Amino acid sequence: MYLPQEIIRKKRDGEILTADEINFFIQGVANNRVSEGQIAAFAMTIFFNEMTMPERIALTCAMRDSGMVIDWGHMNFAGPVVDKHSTGGVGDVTSLMLGPMIAACGGFVPMISGRGLGHTGGTLDKLESIPGYNIIPDNDTFGRITKEAGVAIIGQTGDLAPADKRVYATRDITATVDNISLITASILSKKLAAGLDSLVMDVKVGSGAFMPTYQASQELASSIVAVANGAGTKTTAILTDMNQVLASSAGNALEVREAVRFLTGEYRNPRLLEVTMALCSEMLLLGKLADSAEQARKKLMTVLDNGQAAQCFNKMVAGLGGPTDFVSNYNEYLPVAEMIKPVFAQQSGTIISMDTRAIGMAVVEMGGGRRVATDSIDYAVGFDKFARLGETVNSDNPLAFIHARNEEQWQQAADALQAAIHIGDKSQYQATPEVYAQIRAEDL
Repeated sequence: MYLPQEIIRKKRDGEILTADEINFFIQGVANNRVSEGQIAAFAMTIFFNEMTMPERIALTCAMRDSGMVIDWGHMNFAGPVVDKHSTGGVGDVTSLMLGPMIAACGGFVPMISGRGLGHTGGTLDKLESIPGYNIIPDNDTFGRITKEAGVAIIGQTGDLAPADKRVYATRDITATVDNISLITASILSKKLAAGLDSLVMDVKVGSGAFMPTYQASQELASSIVAVANGAGTKTTAILTDMNQVLASSAGNALEVREAVRFLTGEYRNPRLLEVTMALCSEMLLLGKLADSAEQARKKLMTVLDNGQAAQCFNKMVAGLGGPTDFVSNYNEYLPVAEMIKPVFAQQSGTIISMDTRAIGMAVVEMGGGRRVATDSIDYAVGFDKFARLGETVNSDNPLAFIHARNEEQWQQAADALQAAIHIGDKSQYQATPEVYAQIRAEDL
């Protein structure tokens, strides 16, 4: 028998906690034997003293095991259970194409996603712009749709990693969110509770990223790969660029519209295609659904071009309560703002940089995200047809089109966008890659 305060004291004094001590403390969090004050003290000791890799693995496993851990064995899936998680960005709609693409290649993707957080858009908020789509089905429906469509994207249920919910709520109000050990355990406990065979982690880099520097993003990616593999789930991290909006749009219904157009081949933003293909091909390799990156990309382009990926997406939407003809008639179902018109730069020139975080916050300010958890979301508002870094903008080529409810909202969004996009001379622009690096277990 341990005492929570003695575990806190031990970590406070810089000692290394055992797996049994960590497990005892986290079980106490889950069953409310540990108080909010003790959680806050525990988080602060980790913030200042960090954790060794064995401690991080033990913390992640304890939080994973604090509630239900899904076992898909009874479903008899005809392929591997694989998933992707992103640290979040602006215009990051990859999940909506990635899940169906992997499903069409023979994988099964039971994706448990989240809502928007700060400047980052949430996959669940995007999907809720589809009329009838149920993000909280019962577990039987979740399994059935995953089997039938190959993919089901839903929200976290209360019985998955409940200790993380308490720990995160306390971290949020005690300035202990930005710690690598705690971030790693929080992300992975929920993902690993979903019973995955393998996971690909998309860690963003740049002005719209969660982590402030490339080095911090790299450190988080390495931690996630080491801990997830140490916990028994094959995992690779990919560092991808978030120095500009990833898709051509930012805003819930606008991003869903772009995802459908991507799947059907109507329009594919080249940067979005490159990042999505990098993540998907790694998922196929980890799941042993392809023998090489070249073979993986060939399979992925085949299911995009022959319509199989789009069919998987439509099956998922219909199976979770949405329209049965959503892919072919998406414009009839997605909400549309009253005012859609372009915004131009205040001077002609080349786009040399973007404050991507500020663009995400502009969507939030329009009502496309939440300032507090109880806010309702306006699914129709946002931006689309973004100009890219390195492009010339002038009186003929706008920065973007703004989808707003009225003139005042449009003007506020225009001011925010003009301030967030920096115009200069072509010689000042320095290109960045879509994919910076891959970090696999054998690289550590």
